Amino acid sequence: MDKLKILVVDDESRMRKLVKDFLTKANYDVLEAEDGSQALDIFYQQKDIVLIILDIMMPKIDGWQVCREIRSCSKVPIIMLTAKSDERDELQGFELGVDEYISKPFSPKILVARVEAILRRTNQISADEVLEAGGITINKAAHIVTIDGAQVELSYKEFELLSYLIENRGIALSREKILNSVWNYDYFGDARTIDTHVKKLRSKMGQKGDLIKTIWGMGYKFEVNE
Repeated sequence: MDKLKILVVDDESRMRKLVKDFLTKANYDVLEAEDGSQALDIFYQQKDIVLIILDIMMPKIDGWQVCREIRSCSKVPIIMLTAKSDERDELQGFELGVDEYISKPFSPKILVARVEAILRRTNQISADEVLEAGGITINKAAHIVTIDGAQVELSYKEFELLSYLIENRGIALSREKILNSVWNYDYFGDARTIDTHVKKLRSKMGQKGDLIKTIWGMGYKFEVNE
């Protein structure tokens, strides 16, 4: 199977190399661009780019303009990298159709995890019918969860919540992000709904419930100690 192709756009060669090294280890084919103009040239030449990692502050054409132009003709997933952590920038990014927004400095491992989560979500990586992590097996087609071989009865939302946490394992997820992804944007309930479901889910998982870590003041993360 051909490697999935990712375009990394950043005017800092050191940053491009760091991201490229980690993505290459994860078995991706990585293309590089040092400014927005070069990024657009590569994007139009290469028809099979599955995701773009895009810096905002760049010479010639900045990340915002690159994003606007690409969004006018493509829905390819875009992760914005920026030294800024201004909420207005983040909102502008989402209004332009950015899929993720990561502030520098960041963990390259977390970046790779986010890349893989987005590609699973957009079906570029086949959404595995069977998920496995930490002794937990989720058969998505049959809607069955087993823990250390024993089947566990979960409600529909508990099943979806556990699947989402495992698909994004290693990533700290805010309550709002979980609500939007598992309950969808049309849900107007309280984010504390997440806490209630996590509590029930942990109790049904027994000792494995400890794999769902609480990120105080933010949300949750599924983490397996390797």
